Formats: sequence, C-alpha cells, structure tokens
Amino acid sequence: MAKSSSGSSPGGIRRLISSLFKWGFTAGLLGLVALGAAVAITYSSLPSFEEMKASPNGQTIRVRAADGTVIVSLGPSYGDWLASNRIPNVMKQAIIAVEDRRFDMHPGIDPIGIARAFYVNTASGIRRQGASTITQQLARNIFLSNTRTFGRKFREIILALALEAKFSKNDILELYLNRVYFGGGAYGVDAASRTFFGHGADRLSLAESAIIAGLVKAPSRYSPTADADAARGRAAVVLETMREAGVISPGEVASADLAGVKLVAPTDKNSVRYFTDWALPQLDMYVTEKNEPLEVWTTLDLNMQRAADAAIRANVPTGAQGALVALDRDGAVRAMVGGTDYVTSIYNRATQSNRQPGSAWKLFVYLAALEAGVKPDDPIVDEPIDILGWSPRNSNGKYSGNIDVRTGFAFSVNTVAAKLGSQVGFNAVADMARRFGITTPINTQPSMVLGTADVRLIEMTQAFAAINRKGVAVTPYGIIKVTTGKGELLYTQKIDDSRVLVAPWVAAQMTDLLQTAVNTGTGRAAQIGRPVAGKTGTTSSNKDGWFLGFSSGITTGVWMGRDNAKPVSGLQGGRAPARAFSQFMQVAVAKRPVEQFDTNVTLPEWQLEPDEEVYLDSPIDNAAGPDAGELPIDPNIDPGNKTPPNFDEGGQQTLDRAWLDNVLDRPGSGGR
Repeated sequence: MAKSSSGSSPGGIRRLISSLFKWGFTAGLLGLVALGAAVAITYSSLPSFEEMKASPNGQTIRVRAADGTVIVSLGPSYGDWLASNRIPNVMKQAIIAVEDRRFDMHPGIDPIGIARAFYVNTASGIRRQGASTITQQLARNIFLSNTRTFGRKFREIILALALEAKFSKNDILELYLNRVYFGGGAYGVDAASRTFFGHGADRLSLAESAIIAGLVKAPSRYSPTADADAARGRAAVVLETMREAGVISPGEVASADLAGVKLVAPTDKNSVRYFTDWALPQLDMYVTEKNEPLEVWTTLDLNMQRAADAAIRANVPTGAQGALVALDRDGAVRAMVGGTDYVTSIYNRATQSNRQPGSAWKLFVYLAALEAGVKPDDPIVDEPIDILGWSPRNSNGKYSGNIDVRTGFAFSVNTVAAKLGSQVGFNAVADMARRFGITTPINTQPSMVLGTADVRLIEMTQAFAAINRKGVAVTPYGIIKVTTGKGELLYTQKIDDSRVLVAPWVAAQMTDLLQTAVNTGTGRAAQIGRPVAGKTGTTSSNKDGWFLGFSSGITTGVWMGRDNAKPVSGLQGGRAPARAFSQFMQVAVAKRPVEQFDTNVTLPEWQLEPDEEVYLDSPIDNAAGPDAGELPIDPNIDPGNKTPPNFDEGGQQTLDRAWLDNVLDRPGSGGR
C-alpha cells in the first residue's frame, strides 16, 4: 500500500500546527513590542498634569447667518477647577458606576467591556453598546476628534494606555470630571453644576450627582433644562447602577429626592438654536481644527427664520407642536423651526421626528406612475377596489366614477393612488422614495401608497425640492464656509448638480399635478398670489397634518401634530399647515421675482399621444385612512362636467369662489 503524503500524515499535521503556532506567537510578540513602543513614544510626548489642566478643551465658535450677522456665539463654559478632594465622593462614584465600573482595575482599556459590547452589538445587529473607558474618553476629549474610524480608535487606545502609565487613577478621574462635556455648553462638573443647579460642584447632593453623571451618555437628550423628566429618569438609572455596584445602599437610593432637585430656569428662547443644533455637529466632518477660534458662515436667512417661527406659532393647534423647513433651490436651509418653544423642548421635530406623511407620500406614487408612462390627463375610475384583501375607501362612502389622473391627485383620491400603486408595483414606489432621499424604513404593503411609513420632515422637503429643481437631487446643507478667526479658509460648501433622479419631463408633469392641487384641490389654503405647487397630507384620526410645496425657488415643508401621536381636533394638511406655509412663503418670496412653472413637457417618443388638457372643477374627496377628511365629493356634482381653467394675471388658476363656497357649505360635504 502506498504511503500517505507528508502533508496529510499525522506528523505533517503536527508540524503544520507547530509552524502556525510559532508564526502566530511571533506575530503576536512583534505586535506587543510595536504596541509597547507606540505607548512609550506617546508617553514621552504627553503634557504634564498642570499643562493638561491649563489647556482649553474647546474653542470659541461664532455662527453667522447668510448676511454675516452673528446669531450664536458658542464656546466652552468652565467653572472652577476642582481638585479631587473637593469633588464629592458621590459624584465620583456616580460617574464610575455609570461610565466605567472597572475603572480601578483596567490599564486604560477594558477587555471585558470590549468583549461584552462585541457580543451585544453582534447579537443585535446594530451598535447598542460602547466599550470606551473613562481614560479612553479623556484621551478622545483632549487629543482627538469624534470621527469613527479605525485609525482614530487605535490612537485613542495608545493614548489611554500612555495616560494610565503616566498618571494615577485619581489624577485621571480629576482630569475627566473637570474636562468632560455635560451639555448646555458646560465643560467640567463645576460648570455643569452651576449651569443646571446654580451652585458649585463641591456642594453636589447624591440626586444632583446622579443627574450630572447621566448626562455624559447623551447631553442633549437628558439635559435637565430641556427635558427635566428625561433627566430625572436617566438619574434613576444611574442610582440603580450605583446600588448594583455596591457604592450606595437601597436606603440611599430611596432617600435621593430626584423630584425635589431645583433646576435653574433657562432664558434662551431663540428658535435659531434648532438650526444651529442641527448644523454645528457637521463641523466634525468638515474641519479638524480644535483649538483656533472658528467663524462659521451658515445658510440661515434671519428674515425667513423670524417668519417661519411666527407662522408656526400663529397656526399650530392648541396643545400640538409644529415644525418647518425651508430649502433654497440648491439645498441651502433658509429657515428651520423644530418646535413651538426651544426652551420647553430642544427636540427638533424637523430633523429627528419620524411621523406618517399621509397623502404627502403620494408624491412618490405618482412619480413612479409618471415615469412608467401614465400621463396627467389619462382617464381613471374612482371606484371601490380590492388589492390583496385591502380596500381603501372614500370618507363619505361615495365614488366619483370617471375622472382623470390630475383630478385624482388634486383632490387626493385614495382609490386612484391605490390603483396607480398596484399598477406600477409597491416596490417601485418604495424605490422612488429611496431615490428621492427617504432613509427611514419603508414597507411594501398595499396601504403604503397612503403614507403609512414614518418619514422625517427634512427628507420629505428634500424630495419636493428635487421636483422644484426639475428632477436633480437636492441635499440640505446649513454651512457655507468655515474660517479661522484670522480668516484662513478651512472649508467651503460645494454643490453637486450631477445626480438626476427623474427625467425633466417627469418632474414637469409632477409639477403640473402639484400646481393643480394648490389651484383647485386640497391645498388651496396654501395660495400666496403667485404660482405655487404643493401637496397636503393628513393621517388617520387627524394625528398629523402636512403641507409641502414650492414657489420662486423656495421649497417649504410644514408638519403639525402631538409628540405623543394623539389626535388633534380639526387638524388637516389643507388647513393649519397650509395656512402656515402660505403665511411663511409670502414673506420668504416677497423680494424674489415671480416664476412660472415649466410644465411644458417634451415626452419621449413612446409617450407621444395627443390629448387635450382638461380640468374638473369639483371638490373630490380624498379617502379615509391616513389622509381622511379633507375635501369630500358632493354627489350632486356631475364628474363629467369639465370646464376650462381660468388664470389670473400672475398665472394662478382661479375658481368661481361663490360656487366653491356653496359646494363646501352643503350638508354632508365635510366642511372645509
């Protein structure tokens, strides 16, 4: 029998394993030597403890509006530097318990914490836990940026090991507590205590210490001055963590009076902060300068911002919230309102809130249909339908029969949208939304055509702005350029005109539909005396009201509703949101020339079919469900009674107002 080759014999396998072990051991040893050398070099270059105390942990940033006016001056707020023996033990125990429970045992990095975070993040599929120690956070805060790259993380580890080698644990904790950012512009525990409680940190109670320790994870989310309940809720978690760590007793947890902590009342009520809170974090992507004072020139138009704030406050229903975003044709954010009162809530509903858009979502349904060859004048039947067991209905239980696509869009007829969505495919509608910048999850169930997917106002506004730009993608931006205090240019915005989302003829047809929705359909309250194109959206039980539209180069999105998603009596996209849009836009475009929409379509050859344009001058009901209750059809009106449109001198389509008022006031019409 032939002998087996040496590579597959037991002896050959043993030699292979031995070789791999030797190579692995050698590589590991060389890696440790390299790591040690890197730590030693870093150790020798670290500043002294006194130098690190004196070194600033931040820079002054002056934020300017588009006209150069300084709108916000930001910079680190420091209290007194507190030596370790002046910082209350409860404050030290709270920060260690919640940020780095094994602080006294690890050499700067925590292998157990890394393994735990790796397991949790791998199991969940998303990043849910971090493993940075207090020493790593100190290294990052003093020496590095917050960008998430492998190189930055490796430097952070080297710095942490070097800091642990050079300084005592007591020194590191003192540096950390005097340098870490606690929100509200406050760097260091003393500044945080003075900012939130009005006294120095050397007098912090257990409850106050828990509130401050809870801020490190998310300073804006748990800010006591922005959301006291969230801050106290987070502090309760900190107290329980301290009990689990054995540094306080259950009795001390019970006696900590979180509800009785007195907070300093803030005074800043400037809605500009919604914009700066959104724009300034982007600086980390644009500049690496961390010491020189910065001048940040933004896109914000102060006149538009004041008008936006006034329009939201004047029109938002009692007990509800409102948000507004206005984009110029290149994506420049000219105004941003994230809520009715920044002091009451810094939560930015324009950029952070996910809500159902209702019929505003039909933008993507009709875009997909137009791209597939449907034309605004194509006939379509408003009738009961069933799609895979789903039967959208009109709010008054009646259907208008033979209409055209333009009329179906103008009056937000749900059965028409459902038919078109079924015709082109629900995946095609979802793909169109993705193409236009929607990043939130989208389901492909039939009901998605009525706006059941959650979206953000800024992304919906971005999508409408791309139609205004004739199908070219629009990316919202807030920073024009960044310079040092001495005028050295560090960054300037570059506009990308290369991404075409849909053909110009599709954008032109969509503009035609959007203009009709304002001229004769559900968005009539958004008229401003010059050509406007837009779309309303109202979700089930009047939980959300939307209006999005554009005129003279400005695209504006408005949302209104309650944060808890409870119904708002009388809230419809064609009412308060449309009125807020109109009030704002009259100011926003006042100094801009009137622009007529380019709806003259040059179709591809496969689309060329002569068809006379027709309009239906009757209010058609948009159906129930996510966009219920806007303008029901009157059964006494003959859907076939089509009359040519009338236009005023500015090119705006008009209606016989007396006739329209008579229709809307008829019993059973549903009102305005």
